[in-house]
Amino acid sequence: MAQQKKSQRHRSGLKAHRQSVKHNLRNRAIKKAIRLAAKAGVDAAQSKDPKHTESLSKAYSLIDKAAKTGAIHWKSAARKKARLAHRMAKELVGAAAPAPKAAAAK
Repeated sequence: MAQQKKSQRHRSGLKAHRQSVKHNLRNRAIKKAIRLAAKAGVDAAQSKDPKHTESLSKAYSLIDKAAKTGAIHWKSAARKKARLAHRMAKELVGAAAPAPKAAAAK
């Protein structure tokens, strides 16, 4: 980014760039926190930790906050929550979970 304002550059463009850099850093930090919380939840479920529900709750909270602030899309948040719940349930139950049904060929 130019420190000295040049005559060809628009002030609004410079400000938009500064904002985009800030938003990018913030959104990356939020997404990283979601990934770490989800991994901690799955690890807790794998080790049969009784506090796995707390880690799931924390991950859900981070995902909801990210969707509320616009860091991720609300449908993406719903998909992440569903996949995390499915993965944790699979780890808790183990191999007893039924396999997904194959699509019938027509």
